[in-house]
Amino acid sequence: MAFILAALILPGFHLRFAGFLTAVIVFTIAQSLATGIVGRMAEKHIPAISAAASLISTFLALLIANSFGGGTSIRTFVAWVLATVIVWAVTAAGAAFLPRLRLKRAAQ
Repeated sequence: MAFILAALILPGFHLRFAGFLTAVIVFTIAQSLATGIVGRMAEKHIPAISAAASLISTFLALLIANSFGGGTSIRTFVAWVLATVIVWAVTAAGAAFLPRLRLKRAAQ
């Protein structure tokens, strides 16, 4: 969903249907790895960037997904910055709201 939203909003962000699934899988794996690595580095060496660790890991995951498989193409600096923020925000919102939806469904 985050990739589709970024592709719809940002002129410098292009999503190819053929590589979409590959891009999402690569992004998800890279995001998982980068979150742990960046989080540990931030806590250990630069505590001031701990709050930005998830944004940094999102950027790194986009960078990896963009260079692997051809599913995405991010061309401009502004598109890189805004794609990072959009994907991070959608991912954070999903992480916050999906467990609540599951609990409501389970209670019914």
